[in-house]
Amino acid sequence: MVYKFLDKSPQFEDSVFVAPSADIIGDVTIGADSSIWFNSTIRGDVNWIEIGERTNIQDNASIHVMNQTGPTKIGDDVTIGHNAMVHGCTVHDRVLIGIHATILDEAVIESDVVVAAGSLVPPGKVLESGYMYMGSPVKKHRKLTEEEIESIRESAQNYVKYQRTYRQVDTYEENPFYTPKK
Repeated sequence: MVYKFLDKSPQFEDSVFVAPSADIIGDVTIGADSSIWFNSTIRGDVNWIEIGERTNIQDNASIHVMNQTGPTKIGDDVTIGHNAMVHGCTVHDRVLIGIHATILDEAVIESDVVVAAGSLVPPGKVLESGYMYMGSPVKKHRKLTEEEIESIRESAQNYVKYQRTYRQVDTYEENPFYTPKK
């Protein structure tokens, strides 16, 4: 569902896929070719949320803000994994946030970063470009390889393909990504 809240309505183009069970509320802007997957919540009620182009917010993820003091800004080509929580922070371009990761208030994730599954980025923490971070709280684990940096882009591109397919087909049988049970 897409909800207007205090005279602010979510803004996005027709090229954005929004799953029927996703909720997008209030002052939210979503860039072209992005996707909001099943049971995700993006709640721009007490501040604004901006999501860039070709970014995917996967199933059950939650995006929220800090009341009046902390918007959430997410860049281009970002993958936010299933069940992730992104709250009142800034995520630059080409970032992969793993499954069940949590990014808290006023954290900044620079471009070309992987936040491992289940990690916790504490309030105000800055994650430097070009590294993988993991743990709770996160620690710099190691430098990313060029192949891993490219895989962040590939993940975003794969989700552009998936969302285009979802916008065009009515059944799983028509979906080229679906492999039926034998």
